[in-house]
Amino acid sequence: MNSRANLIFEQQKKHHPTVKKTNALQRIHKLKTLKESIRKYESQIYDALSKDLGKSSFEAAVTEVVLINGEIDFAIKNLKSWMHPKRVGKTLSNPFAKNRIYYEPKGVCLILSPWNYPFQLVMAPLISSIAAGNCTIIKPSELSPATSHIISKIIGSIFCEEEVACIEGDKDTATQLLALSFDHIFFTGSTAVGKIVMEAAAKNLSSVTLELGGKSPTIIDSTADLKKTAQKIAWGKLVNCGQTCIAPDYVLIHEQNADEFIGLYKDFVQAMFFIGDEKINPASYGKIVNKPHFHRLKTLVDQAITDGARIVLGGKFDEKALVINPVVLRQVTPKSAVMTEEIFGPVLPVLTYKNLNEAIDIINQKPKPLALYIFSQSRKNIKDILSRTSSGGACVNDVLIHIANPKLPFGGVNHSGLGSSHGFFGFKSFSHERAVVIQSKIDFSSLVYPPYEGKSRILNLLKRII
Repeated sequence: MNSRANLIFEQQKKHHPTVKKTNALQRIHKLKTLKESIRKYESQIYDALSKDLGKSSFEAAVTEVVLINGEIDFAIKNLKSWMHPKRVGKTLSNPFAKNRIYYEPKGVCLILSPWNYPFQLVMAPLISSIAAGNCTIIKPSELSPATSHIISKIIGSIFCEEEVACIEGDKDTATQLLALSFDHIFFTGSTAVGKIVMEAAAKNLSSVTLELGGKSPTIIDSTADLKKTAQKIAWGKLVNCGQTCIAPDYVLIHEQNADEFIGLYKDFVQAMFFIGDEKINPASYGKIVNKPHFHRLKTLVDQAITDGARIVLGGKFDEKALVINPVVLRQVTPKSAVMTEEIFGPVLPVLTYKNLNEAIDIINQKPKPLALYIFSQSRKNIKDILSRTSSGGACVNDVLIHIANPKLPFGGVNHSGLGSSHGFFGFKSFSHERAVVIQSKIDFSSLVYPPYEGKSRILNLLKRII
């Protein structure tokens, strides 16, 4: 066992009773201090994200820092009401008692974060954990080391380790941490690793929030505005070089519109991410995180071509720069790996259908995705798709934006995740909802067990009260 991790865990166990007693104003102060520290290190955060993922300062600001500042502001504004005990209705069996739900901290929590949005996906659950009154250990991804290091600096500058600690390390460090009896574990990553986390948590009966992924489909029906659709999908698919858990994974489009859509998609990709005809613009397009992921993506494309698919856009792979030009695939077979595995890169399979039932059947044959995107002007079709499918979240005539609203729960279902995050939903994930009944001063025992002849009179009285 990592001796430092074990020591910090024991310190946090001892210190948590003190943290648990903090009130809303004290927790709000911690969140304000965190926001100020982020502002102080902002330029270093951008440098780290550029080094790890080739992100421009603009992309890093929009998808990482601004989103987190908004999450902090929302928590600060609402924390007092979140922490206040919630009233619930009375019951016939106990009409004079007060019934409340108290939100108490779960205790010592572990946050395991991924590399694709390495700043955002550490800070968002940390905000929720702090707001709920927990002690927290963070283990950021070793695949984004520059960002992990700056996160460690930020955390170390404002928190003592007995309350919040950042432990850098590799896969073995994560495994060692998972052996500890945390009160709650928040994991963001792949479905395969999510199962490992859940299995480890079960040994200690630790509760979990799993933010996973999956093959998020996009349905484009015959009524859709193809120009707006192509523009939004091009951005949503290729931001962070496609390394986004809720990126459109594949497109299902009515066969009469496929060629027009692909032509428009090419135009928007060219305008957003290229300088001239063939040169990628590094100011707007990042890189693949490392060589193993680069080769995984190239293998997916190569296998798809072997299985009968053809490339209609892109196909240039620069291993030295870890850059893959945006790819569009047609005639992809359902059993090809590119249609069974989450792509997590700038590769877009485009499949066609003749009627909407075919598209819905394709989606329902796969595990429930983290996101579902619908482009349509038909209320009937939109309602039909939403009612006959399941996903963690959904957008109609847009992509990705549901993650930016802290008033909405963000999370998956089954293979794409367990539990929710952001705003009050994140606060709840890191809290235990404790049922509390406060009995009335009235001597209720005589009403519970009245003489037989008085039961009907008491029952009628209770009905009138309630």
